[in-house]
Amino acid sequence: MRLRVIASPYHDGLAEFDRGRGPARLLQAVSPQLAAESVVTVPAVDTSLPEAARVFELARQLSHCVRAALAEGVFPLVLAGDCNSSLGTAAGCGTDGLGVIWLDAHPDFDTPDQSHSGSLDAMGLAVLTGRGWSSLRERVIGLEPVDDTSVLHISARDYEPGQRAELLRSGIHVLEGNTFTDAELGAELDHLANRVRRMYLHIDLDCLDPSEGIANQYSADGGLSCARLLDIIEDVFGRFDVSAAAVTAYNPSSDVDGRMASTASRVLAAIAACVNG
Repeated sequence: MRLRVIASPYHDGLAEFDRGRGPARLLQAVSPQLAAESVVTVPAVDTSLPEAARVFELARQLSHCVRAALAEGVFPLVLAGDCNSSLGTAAGCGTDGLGVIWLDAHPDFDTPDQSHSGSLDAMGLAVLTGRGWSSLRERVIGLEPVDDTSVLHISARDYEPGQRAELLRSGIHVLEGNTFTDAELGAELDHLANRVRRMYLHIDLDCLDPSEGIANQYSADGGLSCARLLDIIEDVFGRFDVSAAAVTAYNPSSDVDGRMASTASRVLAAIAACVNG
């Protein structure tokens, strides 16, 4: 199957700063085989819009790119500055019957009422499962809520007050940090496979331990090794019909020694190998 890289800008439109540079830097770092594939860049949104409106407008535009790739029989691999890109990627896939495997050091499960930080980027999975921003959500075609029990969150370990309890109270299945066994992972994937066949694979690079490189300013100890992440990617593609994958939240300013760019290139190459396999 052919693969299309979809580079999505950060919602602030400032590609020269921080995470806005991430997708372009990752494209520079990936293997020649992946870099030679079709690449589409999502247009930047109007920066005069309020922040939340920019997030959802970017999701709407990204969803069109993902939907177009799938209609052409091309696998969409999204490179994005933040995890709210998941809204556009999942909407482009169509969320009816879609499962989600979410790899991230953070829960990304805040709602506006529960947020301590005020960060919209900490709300991606909450919005994807139908929590908050209902009016703006409805403007993104295909963004119906994903059922909690169709979501597996892997590697959460860095929480603000109340976040862990809220995530564990939900119907989302959770494997924290890097403490779970291969048998526990297999059981969770089996559970998901009994519910859904189509899957969206979401990888925030800070799911990786900082020993593999620093993905962004929110990286936290206790994450996955690159070898384990690659095994998870292979296992997911082996069990599910993966509709789309995303690699997100790379901040070149945090990757001062370039190790995460190298690690990310291995992650992207692994996804490409699974798609082409």
